[in-house]
Amino acid sequence: MAPMHYLGRWRLQLAARLLERPGVNISEVSQKVGYESEAAFNRAFKKLMGTPPGVWRKSRALGAERPIRAKTYAKEGL
Repeated sequence: MAPMHYLGRWRLQLAARLLERPGVNISEVSQKVGYESEAAFNRAFKKLMGTPPGVWRKSRALGAERPIRAKTYAKEGL
């Protein structure tokens, strides 16, 4: 895996953990993980997780063990 690809995935995994915290909005999360634009963060998050951050957060709040539609990366062994 290329270093920049790894870094991007790591940032979005960190964002997913931050989204589980109450009182932290999506804009704050996007800034904390290094995105200047909330729109760019939303696109990247959806590409990796398969669902927008707001929907992902709601699914976690409802007690879902997994996001509503998380992508799998069989080629990368994840």
